[in-house]
Amino acid sequence: MKKSRLSAILAGMTIAGACSFGVNAQSDLSIDLVEAQRDSLIKSHHIIVIPGNEPAVSIDSLEARIGKFYYDQFRSFQDPAAPYFMFMSRDGSLGMGIGGCVRMRGWYDWGGAIPSNGFAPAMIPMDPSPTAMRQLGTTPAGSSLFFRVLGQNKKITYQLYIEANFNGYSSRDFHLKKAYAILNDWTVGYASSTFSDPAATAPTVDAQGPNNKMSLTDVLVRWMKDYKKFTVAASLETPAQQVDATDKNAEKCNEWMPDAAAFVQYSWKQGQHIRLAGIVRTLSYRNMVQAKNHNVAGGGVMLSGVGRPIGPLTVYGTFTAGKGISSLGGDLMIGNYDLVPDPNKPGTLYAPCSIGWNAALQWNFRPNLFVSATVGESRYLPEYTEAGSNYKYGIYCAANIFWNLTPRIQVGAEFNYGQRHNFDGDSRHAQRVEAMCQFSF
Repeated sequence: MKKSRLSAILAGMTIAGACSFGVNAQSDLSIDLVEAQRDSLIKSHHIIVIPGNEPAVSIDSLEARIGKFYYDQFRSFQDPAAPYFMFMSRDGSLGMGIGGCVRMRGWYDWGGAIPSNGFAPAMIPMDPSPTAMRQLGTTPAGSSLFFRVLGQNKKITYQLYIEANFNGYSSRDFHLKKAYAILNDWTVGYASSTFSDPAATAPTVDAQGPNNKMSLTDVLVRWMKDYKKFTVAASLETPAQQVDATDKNAEKCNEWMPDAAAFVQYSWKQGQHIRLAGIVRTLSYRNMVQAKNHNVAGGGVMLSGVGRPIGPLTVYGTFTAGKGISSLGGDLMIGNYDLVPDPNKPGTLYAPCSIGWNAALQWNFRPNLFVSATVGESRYLPEYTEAGSNYKYGIYCAANIFWNLTPRIQVGAEFNYGQRHNFDGDSRHAQRVEAMCQFSF
């Protein structure tokens, strides 16, 4: 792909994303096909009432309860659907479901294979071995099981959630993905970071997704409150920092201060919003030359959103920027980029800048059939000269088609294209075709 053509695509999708965020209402004449697909999922559930055969609450009330699965502020396209079978108390005050999905992916790389299940531009081999020019891969990674309880009384509404994926060793071992409890406005547990917006990321077959995606899961305490069309949230989160202390002049210190994250969000319709999020971090290291510990301030901002200006069209977009936030998601997670050495001051580390963005369009031909296209970029911006072979920026592109044969059986196919650029001007591209089949239960 020529640079001029790629730049035109990037600019066009960025302008489309910006225009869509200015649309705060959808025409009454348009048909929201994404919501139609969600409605078909909600109506596909089988509810078992305990005790007795007839619930004391209306079907509409039960469907509203099930709908909470699909309007989680941190729900992504790749999360499993709500359980097919739901156990509900007769008065509707307590619901429980055990569900999951079986997901299989297959892919084919050529022209230099990326050594990863996910399509990450930062991992594109710059000088691929002749033995690794092509690769056929398959994985059950992403198959999952989860357990959720929803309950309420006159004063308290609560949720309990545990999810585990087959994403461990060789993508086959069971691996805890989430485990948290929600009590009214409070969330405690292992959950998606407040500095993330999974709903603003377009559907992809690729498990990695755009190369600037903030996808961290942390043990946290979060307060989140809805005020009509606005939602605000704030959290303290367990840090997991990646510090470059490979020489003897500096050493990483233990994390001792939680990350503090917050967002404010405006929603003009269910499933459509724009969000501004921020995070503040304390990054610690020991200068061995000075024999002294230092604390460096890091932080970032994220602007994200998803909207449907007309029923068949959905637009997604995310922009992130910050210092010392590389371990929170995206391409730069492959290295230790939260703190890096200052070449002019032995033993001194600093927090380098990074920026990233992605924009995407989705078009639904029918509620159960749609295509989407995503373009994204992640860029590393250190203050000092880097080694020429180090990653400078990467570009991610994906185009796909998804078809729901039934509300719970989905197949998809995708083409991925990526570029890696180094500081010395060297660059290389990679491409992949992928296919996926998934059954949710």
